[in-house]
Amino acid sequence: MALIEQAHLDTLGPGHSDWHRQVHEQLGERLRAPSEFPCTFSQNAFKRKLICYSFVEQSDEAGLAASAADLRQYTSLSRQWNGSINTARPLVVAFSLQAARFDTLEQYHAFGWQVLQAWHGLDLEDWPNGVARDPHEPFWSMCFDSMQLFVNMSVPLHRARRSRNLGDHLLFIVNPRERFDIVAGNTPEGRAMRTHIRQRVEHYDGLAHCHQLGSYQAGEIEWWQYGIVEENRERSDRCPFHVLTARQEA
Repeated sequence: MALIEQAHLDTLGPGHSDWHRQVHEQLGERLRAPSEFPCTFSQNAFKRKLICYSFVEQSDEAGLAASAADLRQYTSLSRQWNGSINTARPLVVAFSLQAARFDTLEQYHAFGWQVLQAWHGLDLEDWPNGVARDPHEPFWSMCFDSMQLFVNMSVPLHRARRSRNLGDHLLFIVNPRERFDIVAGNTPEGRAMRTHIRQRVEHYDGLAHCHQLGSYQAGEIEWWQYGIVEENRERSDRCPFHVLTARQEA
């Protein structure tokens, strides 16, 4: 399945699953104005019909290979970005209940990392030079097709972290990581923007923002921010993702 543009989902006809429509409608319930959803960039993208969707019907080999092909299409599209926040297109990777339905937040996150590992195994490009290979080192991020990405795992079991619950399905919100450097990087303006959004997160969720939310450019650990925990606590868990060596890839 190729990427589906938001405008096409606004007028879904025969041939599209009901769950595709549900994902789109539930996302719209959170992002459509007037909205208190903390990420104003997501609201802007939804308003301008810039969101791209990839729907994962099954979590088997074929389903993950199709989603990796969609991701490759997205990275190609993202390389054409002109640098304006008003043209930035996020990717929503949505998983059917048959592909991803679990009893605990930890199980959802473990599955999410299995998907990222599978995508990495299907990547046609080498891991980029200059990007750390160990998720516990500064300046690591998920990479695919030689592009650094940020992956927000939004899980239906989040109760306290309402901003990470976007409906009944597991969703990955994917953006090229460089966009965060442009709009919320380690500059006075960027730090002010991050502070503003995190204040909105605290208001929306009703509790202090997650302790692991940090700044990539400051060398803070990135992978903990992909799937966050409900409580405000320190973490010492190890990331299950590992970069394949040339021999493993062969």
